[in-house]
Amino acid sequence: MIRIATALILAALLFATACSKSKEAETVQAASQKIAVSAAPVVTRTVPAAFAETGSFIADETSDIAPLVAGRVIATPVNAGDFVRQGQVICELDHRDAELRLAQIGAQLDEANAGLRQTRSRIGLNGGSGFDPNKVPEAAAARANYESAMAQAKLAAADAQRYANLVATGDVSKSAYEKVRTQQETADAQVNAARQNYEAALNAARQGYGAVETSQATLEGARTQLAQAQKALADTMIRAPFDGYITARPVAAGEYVALTPPTKIATIVRVGTLKLDLQTPEQRASQVHAGMTVEAHVAAYPDRVFTGKVTAVNPSVDPSSRVFILEAKFDNPAGDLRPGMFAAGKVLLEGGEKALFVDRNAVIHDRTTDSYQVFTVSGGVARLRVVVTGDADGDSIRIVSGLSGNETVATSHQSELYDGAQVRTGS
Repeated sequence: MIRIATALILAALLFATACSKSKEAETVQAASQKIAVSAAPVVTRTVPAAFAETGSFIADETSDIAPLVAGRVIATPVNAGDFVRQGQVICELDHRDAELRLAQIGAQLDEANAGLRQTRSRIGLNGGSGFDPNKVPEAAAARANYESAMAQAKLAAADAQRYANLVATGDVSKSAYEKVRTQQETADAQVNAARQNYEAALNAARQGYGAVETSQATLEGARTQLAQAQKALADTMIRAPFDGYITARPVAAGEYVALTPPTKIATIVRVGTLKLDLQTPEQRASQVHAGMTVEAHVAAYPDRVFTGKVTAVNPSVDPSSRVFILEAKFDNPAGDLRPGMFAAGKVLLEGGEKALFVDRNAVIHDRTTDSYQVFTVSGGVARLRVVVTGDADGDSIRIVSGLSGNETVATSHQSELYDGAQVRTGS
């Protein structure tokens, strides 16, 4: 009996040991079947509030250049695509006629200058002195004669008075007195004639000054014609109105360009600053104003963000589309942006908003459904979540929807995961 009891006890002990080893093996096997992943928590950050719109860049200034004078093209020193500076010649017209006209007007100007000097000299206008008719030689001589005649008349009047007194006393004869009276009357007549000659000389001097004014007007007219001739010659050199790129140059040497209708010489665009017109829903009208920051992305530079400022908000809303135009300007000193480029714009609003970000490695792009997915990890189980992504920020990607913000997401071995997979985090 003792032997039987001992055998039973040994058998029980062996069975218990076997069961324990079996459970330990099952535990090790189950642990070995869990997928090892790295995980990171969803991060909540405050980001600027914004709304997105699309639009196309347009040049800040575009100019179709036309000639100011008609003529034959003799040179076109620029081509489409060239960058030109303000004032640079982009087309040259035949300027021989303009040069001859300028030479002709120059000769007329010299003639007018000579005529003015002659008329000024004729009436005694030299240097910067003002006009005085008494300084005209003819008038000065007439005045001297007038003053001499008055002196002779004064002397004759004195002699006549003296002879009148002598006649009264009987010292001279009456015939001698009459002779002296005749001399006085002659002197008075000479004074009257000299005065008339003097007045005529003054009138002639004044008329001579009028001739000076006429010569001066002729000179000014010649100067105006000279300026016009100089401008006509300068207009044969067609220059760029501002810094920019030549986008078209439809004329060539030998062509004749006209004023009516005007012939287009070239088209130039200013690209140092570009405008971006964004069509914005009318619901945003109360949120936007000039000075707000706008960020733009273009396909040519997928990793770059271009920053501009709102410069104008169209006060009118299109009644058919219910949108209004928001204009933003972007500095473009290197010319990276081009007119016509399509852009995705983001208008940054005042204040901020909460946003969720996950590690860039946590997001999977499912090409079959063209969707983005992440695996959340909780309690050793992976769960598949379809998410909507936003902008990238360094090594993180914004999650617009699909997560609450309290999750932890897998960042490695997603190709081995499936919804409900057993996982373990760590190395």
